[in-house]
Amino acid sequence: MTIKRSGLVLAALLTTACAGGGGFGGYSLIQPGPRAVVGNRLTVTPPHAWNRVPRGTYDIREEENWTLNGPILDSVSFVAGLKDGKAIVRQRRRDDRQVPVFRANMTPPEIVAMIESFYRIRAGAAEFGMTGLKPATLVGRPGFQLDYDYLDQNEIKRRGRTYGAVVDGQLYLMLLDATRMHYFDAALPGFETMARGAALRG
Repeated sequence: MTIKRSGLVLAALLTTACAGGGGFGGYSLIQPGPRAVVGNRLTVTPPHAWNRVPRGTYDIREEENWTLNGPILDSVSFVAGLKDGKAIVRQRRRDDRQVPVFRANMTPPEIVAMIESFYRIRAGAAEFGMTGLKPATLVGRPGFQLDYDYLDQNEIKRRGRTYGAVVDGQLYLMLLDATRMHYFDAALPGFETMARGAALRG
């Protein structure tokens, strides 16, 4: 998830890169309309243009990231088809602290705990508070909606919303992560539109 690329200097560079909108620095423009994501595993329909973020060192194969204004300001992450025993972030076995791996029999609260571990261990969240957890659907399957606030390692207040579902033993997630001031509320309507219309391919 793109919050892994944290740093105030990097924020300015990434925002500049995204403003170009046409592939500068590895970014590519995503036009409105139906789009296949994560290796054609998922289809979403963005109502407006986004920028696809270049893959990072810690991104997993089952992940794709988009942004409107630069990943430090706002990002949407798609995780599609994560299998049992795999983690939502690339990590080394010798790392002292590990984000728990996904298990196909996890309950929504257990998946939420895994997501919180990611934010605390890999994203450097100084504080993390869940503000809501309720049933929801994703890709037409029963799942959950998670809402949360946190303070990142640069002491920036951020807000997140995640939709998740387990389909045939594999995990599907859509995550919106943005600064609490302005950018979360600005990105939320487009994110909700994509989440409501997300569908499996094949």
